[in-house]
Amino acid sequence: MSTPALTTYQRHHLRPTYDHHVGRLFPAMVRASQAHVVMLTEQGLIPAERGARLLRGLAELRADTDPAPPFDGTFEDTYYLLEKRLAAACGVPASELDVQMARSRNDLDAGVFRMLLRDQLVGVLDRVLATGATALAAADRYADVVITGYTHRRPAQPTTIGHALAGYAEALAGEAVAYADLIDALNVSPLGSCAFAGTDLDIDPARVAELLGFAGLVTNSYEAVAGADHLVRVGTLNAQALATGARLARTLMDWLSWRWVTTPGDFTQGSSIMPQKRNPVVLEHLVSYAGATAADAASVLNNVGAAWWEDSNNATTDVQVRLWESNDRTDRFFALLGGFLAEIEPLEPPSREEIVASGATTTAAADALTRHGVPFRAAHSVVGRLVRAGAPDTWTAEGVRAAAQGVTDRLDDDAIADLLAAAVRPELVLDRAQVDGPGRCAVRNQVATLRVAFVDAGGRLTAVRARLAAADTALDAAADERAAR
Repeated sequence: MSTPALTTYQRHHLRPTYDHHVGRLFPAMVRASQAHVVMLTEQGLIPAERGARLLRGLAELRADTDPAPPFDGTFEDTYYLLEKRLAAACGVPASELDVQMARSRNDLDAGVFRMLLRDQLVGVLDRVLATGATALAAADRYADVVITGYTHRRPAQPTTIGHALAGYAEALAGEAVAYADLIDALNVSPLGSCAFAGTDLDIDPARVAELLGFAGLVTNSYEAVAGADHLVRVGTLNAQALATGARLARTLMDWLSWRWVTTPGDFTQGSSIMPQKRNPVVLEHLVSYAGATAADAASVLNNVGAAWWEDSNNATTDVQVRLWESNDRTDRFFALLGGFLAEIEPLEPPSREEIVASGATTTAAADALTRHGVPFRAAHSVVGRLVRAGAPDTWTAEGVRAAAQGVTDRLDDDAIADLLAAAVRPELVLDRAQVDGPGRCAVRNQVATLRVAFVDAGGRLTAVRARLAAADTALDAAADERAAR
């Protein structure tokens, strides 16, 4: 018998949505259904033999690795595909199934969305931690490689490669904590809320949550299916993390262009016409990734904001592809950035003469005067006059005294000597004692502190993975035991 032609709605919405969703949703729905049927059987809501039949059918579906069938209009979506295939696996008509007892498409969708996002973010957090470890290792190695720091794309003050990378590692540490918090927020179960008002049947939602690795239950059944804040947080945290990483990528482009660091060959492409060129296009891709991820976050916010409070379609279902793509892109972003950071090495950092000529040492020169009691604005004025008179390596004691005339009478020989040394020795920054500054010891202490933060976030990730592994083992055992009856 031929299949009826698809309607316009089926061709242009149901089929594309099914194609986007089925590969992810079907396996998760089968797993959630196993936990649900175990619970229904334990609660005595379905007879043991019917529960066993359903669990054997679900086990068959879980073991089937064939691609999902194409959308043919005989079912509406993945939810109804599950019923159709389960009925066939059990050898009964769909009317004989109990799998949807005390369950709605609403809470099932909400549950599997959380399961999928939870698993994806576990992978993302793993990448963030790995990238953080790489950034810290590089910061430690290059804590004494002096470069020129920039503000407004102009030379500003001396710093080090290690100081810059430790700064990015601190941002990553904050993002790692945010991802761990987000995983915790996602890892509560909405299953049992049904459409939104629960059920009079004596179900045990906590048992389902336990078998699926959730740490608890959503407090309110309305929020469980209507809430979307956790979805917004996924999109916006990814956008935030990639925006920060993209800013580092832009800075790295400068470092490569100025030959301060090597260009990792694995992350370049050759020119189609210029044989001398090796283009670090991965850094451009990272900036583009950040833009696409921001667009995904905007799409999620727009859909959520356009929905009624109880709407579970455009506020939840319709944003899933955006979130899945956002998570996949975020995972690849950190894999690429971490790989890039692992390979860069100092090549031709700016020389002492280049840093001095850029004017980057002049703030330190002014600070030298203030250490000798010269008021800051007066010190700033003296150094400003010196800068206008010539480059720092041309300054002399006589020139300093001349620049100070009419500004301050507090200069002595020691103050002048300190000013002149600070003006031509950018490497003095390596001895700076300020704990958050670019001094070599300070940077290495920063690295040690940040490593503790990453270890803490890593411990939280390990705990989540252990919970999920234990739940998988428990669900397999419970399903197998019930299926054998």
